[in-house]
Formats: sequence, C-alpha cells, structure tokens
Amino acid sequence: MKRSGLAILLLGFSCSAAMAQHSDKDLKEDIQRHRAIAAAHENAARCLEARKAEEVCLAELLAACKGLAIGKYCGMKHQH
Repeated sequence: MKRSGLAILLLGFSCSAAMAQHSDKDLKEDIQRHRAIAAAHENAARCLEARKAEEVCLAELLAACKGLAIGKYCGMKHQH
C-alpha cells in the first residue's frame, strides 16, 4: 500500500476510534460546531457573490468563526 493510502487508512481508524469515545453530548456539540462553521462559510460565499472585497469577506468569516474552528481560514483552506 502506498504511504498516502496507509495514512488515509490510519486516519480513518483514528477518527472512528475517537467518535466511539464521544458521549452523546459531545457528538451533539460537534454537530452544532460543524453547522456553525458551514453557515459561516456559506455567508462568506454570499459575501463574495455580492462582489465585496475578498479581504472584507475573509474578515467577516474570521469574526463568525472565532472560537469555532482552527486556523486562519476557519478550518478550511484552498488554493488561491
């Protein structure tokens, strides 16, 4: 198996093991967090559709994601 395939397989095992250890309360909080992050990204997309400056939309995204996701791009990064 190639290294990347092995890494994906190991990640899948670790994620499923981590999910098995979560309580129902933890799972519900995780679901809410993912929905909040998704809503913040949807609002950022709408901001860009409105032809606002990318810097403005990113600032709004970061404000909406404060305390929700890790990283400069609210838990999601893509190429530019």
